[in-house]
Amino acid sequence: MKKAELKRFKKILEEKRETLIKNAEQTIAEDMTLDSNDLPDEMDLASSEYIQSFTFRLRGREKSFLDKIDRALKKIEDNTFGTCESCDEDISTKRLEARPETTLCIRCKEDQERQERDFG
Repeated sequence: MKKAELKRFKKILEEKRETLIKNAEQTIAEDMTLDSNDLPDEMDLASSEYIQSFTFRLRGREKSFLDKIDRALKKIEDNTFGTCESCDEDISTKRLEARPETTLCIRCKEDQERQERDFG
């Protein structure tokens, strides 16, 4: 892959990473506390707890996504970015533009999804 393309993908990944980190910081600053004095009844408290739990699950998914981004950035540094981890073929630029954190080419990803669907 050309240096210009690697630089472009690195920038995209770093921007995604920065957005995820800002979201996490916002969660810590704003969403970590529930004050029962601010909520007039049990239904409001239960609703707020549900929203908080949902937010934390989303942040957990974002943590997993952040790990994928970090691995992709490391691959750029190692000069292995854009190579499928399963078949060692190049991942198409179109696929990388859609999901720069991907580790599999479209064929291997489809095979993986088919196996997951067939074997649960």
